Amino acid sequence: MLRFIKRALKAAKKYTVVDYACLKISILSFGILLGAYLAKFFLNHTLFLWVVFILTLLWIMYRTFIEYMN
Repeated sequence: MLRFIKRALKAAKKYTVVDYACLKISILSFGILLGAYLAKFFLNHTLFLWVVFILTLLWIMYRTFIEYMN
């Protein structure tokens, strides 16, 4: 499994902007599909989803604007 992950990371280093755009669109589409099929489940867990969203957004903002810009 570790070998597979290393190979996948090596391949991802060769991605272009279009490749990353397609990856993000596919992940977004999958999330929308999950939300459509499991709407009742997700509506019952909105507080948890907001907490996850805010924490991960803050983490990415910190890494992007504070840690990696120095």
